[in-house]
Amino acid sequence: MSPRVVIIGGGPGGYEAALVAVKAGAEVTLVERHGLGGNAVLTDVVPSKTVIATAEWLTIAGRASELGIRRSDGGEIAHALSVDLGEVNARVKRLVAKQSGDIADRLERNGITVLAGEARLDGPQRVMVGDAVLEADVVLLAVGARPRIVPGCEPDGERILTWTQLYDLTELPEHLIVVGSGVTGAEFAGAYRLLGAEVTLVASGDRVLSREDPDASAHLTEVFKERGMHLVGGRASAVERAGDGVRVTLEDGTVLEGSHCLMAVGSVPNTEGLGLEEAGVELDERGLIRVDKVSRTTARGIYAAGDCTGVLPLASVAATQGRIAMAHALGDAVTPIDLKLVASNVFTVPEIASVGLSEAELEARGLFYEVSRLDLARNPRAKMLGIDEGFVKIFGHTVTGQVFGAVLVGARAGEHIFPLSLAVAKHLTVDDVAGAFTVYPSLSGTVSEAARRLHGMGAART
Repeated sequence: MSPRVVIIGGGPGGYEAALVAVKAGAEVTLVERHGLGGNAVLTDVVPSKTVIATAEWLTIAGRASELGIRRSDGGEIAHALSVDLGEVNARVKRLVAKQSGDIADRLERNGITVLAGEARLDGPQRVMVGDAVLEADVVLLAVGARPRIVPGCEPDGERILTWTQLYDLTELPEHLIVVGSGVTGAEFAGAYRLLGAEVTLVASGDRVLSREDPDASAHLTEVFKERGMHLVGGRASAVERAGDGVRVTLEDGTVLEGSHCLMAVGSVPNTEGLGLEEAGVELDERGLIRVDKVSRTTARGIYAAGDCTGVLPLASVAATQGRIAMAHALGDAVTPIDLKLVASNVFTVPEIASVGLSEAELEARGLFYEVSRLDLARNPRAKMLGIDEGFVKIFGHTVTGQVFGAVLVGARAGEHIFPLSLAVAKHLTVDDVAGAFTVYPSLSGTVSEAARRLHGMGAART
């Protein structure tokens, strides 16, 4: 008899796990309450990055004149552009529906049963969906997370918004106040400023993207200022409607006024009401599901993946967790997840991509390393494309030359991080990276040159 697998949640952790399980010969049922793709497709990654991609085109148009491209009447192209946010968001919703539909088609082609509805555990091997009872040998929880709501700053869906509600806007906000300067806040603040809105970004830390590489954070902060964004330090204590706008009060008494407010202050896991405690699934103090490196929970036969585990809030990590969980549960060979190998990207303009150990982590561990940093403005391909910002930064072991980590800032940084991600994962040296051919001219040539500069490193530093 084929093992019975029930997956609760249809995001990357859920649908990727389903595909692995059915390939291994399991009978798979996936339960999803909102739509296939989860937050990654429906309300987070796909829609937000689509808006950001639209905004990025405006920066490309802004470089047109220096490349010799003008309108037929001699005017600058950028001066003739405007943004129809209603159409931007309509396109977002079309792409979301298409991506979700593509996932549904793939699951159907692979013989996976998909049920729409709310699911909860009735013990470790039973899942209830309405009145239906699903018996399971293995259960995977991939229930995701939702925007955190701060008391006194509750969204109304019209002027005070979470990031899931932005796509209902039909007109560009006159003045958007973004509370929260982490990844979500920085991405939306940067995008809406490029789209033409006045933007104020409220940062609770000492800098924008305080968890990113300091050089990258400082670079992006300067870019935001040059584009006319207002940066304010502090935390919001209250957000309220004020006529046709909003009023944001900070903890120090500062009052900010704008037309709209985006609350981007983190997320909370969707772990309530699922019968987890009764089934023996342990949660931490934040309501996150405790898992080990192969995604097992504290209950036998129950696994978890994605944002509900708090391991790392990335779609790629959720998908990897789901695949590892099914491989382990169904007896296949498995390699536990190693977060040092995870490549991540902040989709601001310019992008910030990173992989491996950060410089702060290298310092904390007392490892001997050298840094090679090169600005993209030196790159011939960048000159051709009119790109004059960004850099490549590589950390190499002083003795062995092993690539410890890297940071890339620039256009399409998320695409160009891959060779350095491969280097970190396969324990390659800077000479290995430098010795591989790159196309000339290409932006990736700067990666090779930065690695080449670490050949024959001298005195160690810590």
